[in-house]
Amino acid sequence: MKAEDVRPSYMRPYDPQYDPLVMPNPGQGTGYAPTYWVGTAGVPPEDDGPISGDIEADVVIVGSGFTGLATALFLAREHGIKAIVLEANQSAWGCTSRNGGQGQNASGRLYRSGWVERWGKETALKLDAEIREGFQTFKDLVAEFPECEPQPGGHLYIAHREKKMDFLRSETKLMRDVFGYDAKMLSKEEVQRDWVNDADSFGAMHEPDGIGVHPLKLAFAYLRKARSLGVKIHPASPVLDVETKNGVHYLRTPGGVVKAKSVGFATGGYTSNKLHPQLRNKIMPILSNSLVTRPLTPEELEATNFKTTQVITDTRTLRFYYRRLPDNRVQIGSRSSITGADAPNPVHMAKLVDGLHHKFPALKGIKIDYSWWGWVDVSHDMMPRITQPDPKETIFYAVGYGGNGVSFSAHAGRRMAQRIAGQHLKAFELPIYNSPLEYPNVFNTVRSEAFAPFRRMGQRFLYHWYHHQDEQG
Repeated sequence: MKAEDVRPSYMRPYDPQYDPLVMPNPGQGTGYAPTYWVGTAGVPPEDDGPISGDIEADVVIVGSGFTGLATALFLAREHGIKAIVLEANQSAWGCTSRNGGQGQNASGRLYRSGWVERWGKETALKLDAEIREGFQTFKDLVAEFPECEPQPGGHLYIAHREKKMDFLRSETKLMRDVFGYDAKMLSKEEVQRDWVNDADSFGAMHEPDGIGVHPLKLAFAYLRKARSLGVKIHPASPVLDVETKNGVHYLRTPGGVVKAKSVGFATGGYTSNKLHPQLRNKIMPILSNSLVTRPLTPEELEATNFKTTQVITDTRTLRFYYRRLPDNRVQIGSRSSITGADAPNPVHMAKLVDGLHHKFPALKGIKIDYSWWGWVDVSHDMMPRITQPDPKETIFYAVGYGGNGVSFSAHAGRRMAQRIAGQHLKAFELPIYNSPLEYPNVFNTVRSEAFAPFRRMGQRFLYHWYHHQDEQG
């Protein structure tokens, strides 16, 4: 039985045009997007049903994706705190059931060279140690829940143009000499002979840390474990508003008010502007399209020389991310529409199919079994935040992974749990922990909420520019 075949009485139809910058909340009890992960994850774990009356809790987590479930799991396992998780729709409904399942030793959109440029070598080294620890947190959970079908081995970063090889050589040198990673350069011939015959490839950087997973099976494992430790998961319970009085938070849902001492927001790309003032206009949701082919035949596997099952991205700014799945299907994704209203336009999926055909001419015309899109949470300075934005309020959030949330969300959940539990760690002095999310900016200089209404106008211009730059020889 498939996840989409299990329909609670409260479930409402999937909304393909949902847009977090337009709609006040993600809905109530809305069905899953038609993803490969939903189609192959099996029956969703038992939950605790929608909120049906006023209740109290020490801690409420808003959002039941990777971050929310990891936070609740670590709160229970490491701090003895049994949180209540409020989910607007179905468990793991948002980013967690719509991504590409790529776990990398990264977070946010900046490369490590960008860390050095922004904060200097000393802070970059400390941040690297933290992100590396975060990848270990993810690896430990993947090992604990092998039902998530892990595909370990590393990450292949493919130069889609010859001019990108110098950039990869520079990053590889930095990874090796400054951060101590066993990164290495591969020639075009090595990539196409030993890894995958990507017609786009002019060479690649290989880094040793990377794991592909079935994200929804992993999230369902988090959920089962958290509930076994006393966590309560309430779907179809969107937070309509939050009121704080005398240090206590009152979260109003359609079924009742939840009174909490502390609140952790873990809503990712599905963060509504009306959810809480601390998050308003602090996240730029970006759409990403994804598809999964039918299983490749032996002849197609030979023609594509798809020897690796490691996670792959290319060097486009509007990058492709792809891999061969355990059942020999190909999954590939990239950026998509600007607005939710335009998301179902077939032109966006056609561009993704064209990208698949360009990389793998032998797959031209192959049947696409699954296609979908979803929102990615991108912060305005391209780095995540796991923080308490106002030290006078027991409000916390962990968002802004910029497409690298599959792995780092595990550690972000652990860190947010530590913050909620009142711990004060040296790691919290790092930039991703000691400052709030920022407002939109112009040329990374002037920052103001006043720029928020114009973000999509700028995004549209940038997408045209990025595409032009990406496809130049």
